[in-house]
Amino acid sequence: MATSIDEWVAGARPRTLWTAITPVLVGTAAANAVGSSDFLLSVLALGVSLALQVGVNFANDYSDGVRGTDVDRIGPDRLVATGRATPSAVKTAAFGSFAVAAVLGLILVALSGFWWLLGVGIVAIVAAWYYTGSAKPYGYAGWGEVSVFIFFGPVATLGTMYTQAGTVTWWAVLASISLGLFAVAMLLVNNIRDIETDAAAGKRTLAVRVGDFRARQLYSAAITMPLLISVFIAFEQPWVLITLLLILPSLLLVMGMRLRVGSTLAPMFLGTSALGFFYGVLLAVGIAL
Repeated sequence: MATSIDEWVAGARPRTLWTAITPVLVGTAAANAVGSSDFLLSVLALGVSLALQVGVNFANDYSDGVRGTDVDRIGPDRLVATGRATPSAVKTAAFGSFAVAAVLGLILVALSGFWWLLGVGIVAIVAAWYYTGSAKPYGYAGWGEVSVFIFFGPVATLGTMYTQAGTVTWWAVLASISLGLFAVAMLLVNNIRDIETDAAAGKRTLAVRVGDFRARQLYSAAITMPLLISVFIAFEQPWVLITLLLILPSLLLVMGMRLRVGSTLAPMFLGTSALGFFYGVLLAVGIAL
């Protein structure tokens, strides 16, 4: 039975794609703030970021599926684990996405003239595959949160700004950190939900390593610290204080994380995704203003 388009779209996990979009929005706004934004370069950066995120999602689907770690999964079904797509097809989709990211990245670097960024792009693709790929995936050893923080925070945000403006600012660095923290929060929701099944499958995520209670504390810190960071950014970009409109939903998510368990964490994922997306949009708007 052929895999439908809807199944492929679901396999790409569209609810995670905001982590690829917000860094480009903020990076472009930051470049504009120093008087050097470029629409074409920002579109290319967005294409690279989205292709990498989709590639990671398919790669995780493939690697977890062939290992059997998704069999007792609580969250949304995966393509390989459910048999909706063959492992080879999902692997091809992953590498196809990485190829798109590589081509768009090459064009981006060529137009910007910063050829050393090719090295950053290569590292990003390698990190995307080895997150769950290879004999010893680092995502199974508790380093997943570090990876998403780096690549969907500083690398994506500052890379977008640098290709357009040729420089980065201290407040842009802080902005990139705040976005990376929201990416961490999203991953923590999944890993907290899957602690028992991951531990049984030998998947030693950060949540498994530190335990349920401390993982929830880390989640709370990851979604509240960005608001504090906004206050510091406001010394240079006052309008970013509009992100403080999200204080109430942030506190509601902190409370929800303390009360919900297992499959009831599903609303937490949606809430975290929405909060992360709106924070990124408001941060970009604040910088642009």
